[in-house]
Amino acid sequence: MNAAYVFRVRFRLDPAAVRVDPNEFETVLRVPADRPGEDGWLFFRDNLWRGDVNDERHLRDEAESLLGVPVSAVSFSELETDPAYLGALEEAIEGEIGGTDGTNAFNADSVDEVLSKYLGSSIRVHDDDGDGG
Repeated sequence: MNAAYVFRVRFRLDPAAVRVDPNEFETVLRVPADRPGEDGWLFFRDNLWRGDVNDERHLRDEAESLLGVPVSAVSFSELETDPAYLGALEEAIEGEIGGTDGTNAFNADSVDEVLSKYLGSSIRVHDDDGDGG
């Protein structure tokens, strides 16, 4: 079971003793997704909205911490997942919205509504054939 949140990140190099040209670069950052139901699994709910970053400053700070360089921009590309992870994610979401008290962590009535609300159409499912992609 594998999944990662994929971001495009623009970062700068600002060395003190030398000059670099160019000093800005773009890269792809893959952040492993926590297993559904475990701590951190609600990353998508807390950081994305309709397939976009909902608080760019916060995610720039997170990316800076992960990469160790100043980040000038971050945008969400997709949730890259295998079928097993997506199935487990859908099951965990269903467990949240199926409560009897009428409230849930997503303020939504269906799994499809949750996925659309937070990830938009930015889910790419790939077969996990062991070749790393």
